[in-house]
Amino acid sequence: MSKDRNSELDWLRVGLIFAVFLHHVFMPFNGDDWHVMNNDSSKLLDDIMVYFEQLRLPVLFFIAGAGSLILLQKTNPKSFLISKFHRLFIPLIVGMMLIVPPQSYFEHINDYDSLLQAYQRLLFSFESNHLWFIEFLIVFMVLAVPVSLFLRGNTEGVLIEKIEQLAVVKHGLFSLVILVLIIRCSLKLLFPSENHGIENLSVSVFYLLFFLAGMCFIKSPKIWQAAEENRRTNLKWLVVSSVIFYAYYFLPELRQYVSVQVRWMLWWSVCTLLSWSGLLVLLGYAIRYCKNTPAWLLSANELIYPFYILHQTIIVALAFYIIQWDAGIAVKSMSVLFGSFLVCAGICLFIIKPIGILRYLFGLKNKASAYKK
Repeated sequence: MSKDRNSELDWLRVGLIFAVFLHHVFMPFNGDDWHVMNNDSSKLLDDIMVYFEQLRLPVLFFIAGAGSLILLQKTNPKSFLISKFHRLFIPLIVGMMLIVPPQSYFEHINDYDSLLQAYQRLLFSFESNHLWFIEFLIVFMVLAVPVSLFLRGNTEGVLIEKIEQLAVVKHGLFSLVILVLIIRCSLKLLFPSENHGIENLSVSVFYLLFFLAGMCFIKSPKIWQAAEENRRTNLKWLVVSSVIFYAYYFLPELRQYVSVQVRWMLWWSVCTLLSWSGLLVLLGYAIRYCKNTPAWLLSANELIYPFYILHQTIIVALAFYIIQWDAGIAVKSMSVLFGSFLVCAGICLFIIKPIGILRYLFGLKNKASAYKK
């Protein structure tokens, strides 16, 4: 199919949402305090998961930024915002009212007589839980309108021109991490929490930077091409960043040498290095090798949104029962993986996809629009 579709974004979007799904599948077994937890946990699993936590969401916000600019180049701001209201805000409300409550039910099952009672108590609590990602997207999409107008009026202006000048330098795009580091660490001094609330600027602005990077990169063919051409250089930076990340992660206790604040600053810095270098590598190799969107990926790209909305609740519900089995972590985790995937995929494919009202409530285009190519 036409390269105008930016097939690399399709591959990255589906792959990264599936990576989010895998992350939540293994959460009951990594020793963290999640909704439901297995009695035994794997430290190795936790050590691996903490690495990929730094990659998935920043790149997903980058993809969302790139996608927003592509759409804004095809439509007017009013139509864009109306579309995002229907495809983001409505599914968010539906998700908070109908999809999220079972997670609280299974997490605090002794506090309720039944799932029905949990719904009665939680229906209008509007807890976003894993849907905070959609909350962020709603705000970012509103901001995308003035940003796109600025970029449209300054295609050859200072901002894009400066990034293009950096992009043609071998290490230029990676050097932008300095700006991301400065902004993130500065905001962490004021907002040290890791809470995923839009008002927590150290988190929301960090993801906004990746969203804006997506808008700027996709705006310029020179920048997009530079990401592909310098993919091997950026891969070297990813390797270096990964070594630094794990060196600090496994470093002996530094409490007697530096303050808590300094230790956290170092942690956020190594995480940022990993996030930015990971973005450049994933983007560069996707541009180079993911040049087509096959039919199965086109379908997956459509259904990945309701899949995301559903997945954590399905995982929590199944894991609640599976962790009670007399079996090892490998058997339990694989059971959660395959069971939750089949349930989520089945609901998306056989229930949501063919029914018009459910398509709307879960953010899919109507059938006529979806299949018009």
